[in-house]
Amino acid sequence: MTINIAILGAGRWGVHLVRNFLALPEVRLLAVVDPNLDRLEELRSRHQLDDTVVLATQWSEVRQLPQLNAVVIATPAVTHYELIADALNLGYHVLAEKPLTINPQESVELCRLAEQKQRQLVVDQTYLFHPAVAEGKKVMEQGILGDLRYGYATRTNLGPVRQDVDAMWDLAIHDIAILNNWLSETPSQVQATGKLWLQPTEATENPLYDLVWLTVTYPSGFQAFIHVSWLNTDKQRRLGVVGSQGTLIFDELSTTAPLSIQKGNFAVVGNKFHPENLSFEVVDVPKVEPLKQVCEHFITCVQQNQPSSISSGWMGTKLVEILYALTKSLQQGGQPIKLS
Repeated sequence: MTINIAILGAGRWGVHLVRNFLALPEVRLLAVVDPNLDRLEELRSRHQLDDTVVLATQWSEVRQLPQLNAVVIATPAVTHYELIADALNLGYHVLAEKPLTINPQESVELCRLAEQKQRQLVVDQTYLFHPAVAEGKKVMEQGILGDLRYGYATRTNLGPVRQDVDAMWDLAIHDIAILNNWLSETPSQVQATGKLWLQPTEATENPLYDLVWLTVTYPSGFQAFIHVSWLNTDKQRRLGVVGSQGTLIFDELSTTAPLSIQKGNFAVVGNKFHPENLSFEVVDVPKVEPLKQVCEHFITCVQQNQPSSISSGWMGTKLVEILYALTKSLQQGGQPIKLS
C-alpha cells in the first residue's frame, strides 16, 4: 500500500523529513510546502525531484490534491492547530513536529478529532525513537540502579534561536519526554525560573526565555532538575538518572559512550561514607537514525490505521500540558504548579 504524503515546512527539520520519506519505498512524495521559493528550488535540485512533486508556497495550493493520504507538518508551533485540524477534517493522517500545539485544550481537540475521523495523529518526538533511549528504558526496567534518587539534564548550545517558542518549549520537552518514558510516569508538580536577553519584549503573554531552570516532580517522589539554554557556547546534550547503586547517563554528544552506567555505592563505616563497587559500563546502542525510525513508524500507523504506541497525539498532549504548567510557573516567578 503506497502512502501519498505532503510535507509542510522545508526548514532546518523539514529537509530531514523530506530526505527520510523519499527513502521509503512505500511512500510517494506528492508535495512540499514552504513560503521560501529559493528553499523549495534548492530542495528540488538536491533531491532531483521530478515535476510530479508539487512545490507550493501555501497549504491552500495542495490541501486537496488527488490521492493525498497523509500530511507531515514541520512548521512553527503556533501554526500547528489550524493546519492539523484542517488536514484531519480532510481525512488525512498527520505527523506533526513537536510540540503538538502550544495550548493543551487545542491538543485535546485535535486528538478527539483524529479519533472521530478515524485517522492517526502522531507526534515527531524524535528522542523516543533514539536507540539510546530504548536501551536506557531496558536498563531502568531491570532495576540496575537500585532505589531511584533524582534526575538531571542539561541541553545547551549557541542557538538555534526560535521565534515561536522559548528555550523550554524547544529543548526541555526532549528531556521530559525521555524521563517520562524511562520512569513510566508523568509529573505531578512542576516549577521553573528563567532569564530573557536575546528577544526582549514588552508583552508578558509569550516572552521567549533564553535560559530556563526547571524542576519536575513525579508521583513517586522522584525529582529531575533540567537546565536549558540557547545562548551557551558550551554545547551539552546530557541526561542522567541517579540511583542508590549507580547512575544511568545518556550523553548524546559522546562518540564512545552515548549511553553508560556508572556503578557505585557507599559503605558506611562508623560515621563515614566510603565509595565502593565502582565501575563504568558502556551500554551497546544500535546505529540507526532516530528520525528514520519516526518516519517508518508513522507509515506503519497509517497502513494499519492504528494509534502510535510510542508517540501518539495523546502523549504529545500530555507534554503540552506539562510545558503549559511550566510556563505558568515561569510567569509566576517559579511558583510550583500542580498537575492532575
